[in-house]
Amino acid sequence: MSETIPSLFMRIINREIPAEILYEDELCIVINDIAPQAPVHMLVIPKQEIARLVDAAHSDQSILGHLLLVAGEVARQFGVDDAFRLVLNNGADAGQTVFHLHLHILAGVKGSKEFSEANIGSW
Repeated sequence: MSETIPSLFMRIINREIPAEILYEDELCIVINDIAPQAPVHMLVIPKQEIARLVDAAHSDQSILGHLLLVAGEVARQFGVDDAFRLVLNNGADAGQTVFHLHLHILAGVKGSKEFSEANIGSW
């Protein structure tokens, strides 16, 4: 029998690691990113552990939709609802470092070319 080590986010959800929880409901939490990439950088994390988006099942549809609605609600609460970016990395080569699905809310970068759709990235 193998034991799996809880992800960093599960340890935060279970209150084993301290974090400033900005929002919480029965399905998810929102925290500030500890290494922000924008003036506002929050993470929307489901309490149900799903490693990557591609690991989600049809039965996860409601939680995935809920995460998007919470992202919009939290953006409104923190006054960044006019301009924010949502990022979901899937896999290490896409920049995912914690293998517990989560959304990044990035905001507070006014007039930046980096927030332009034309600058999403070129691979």
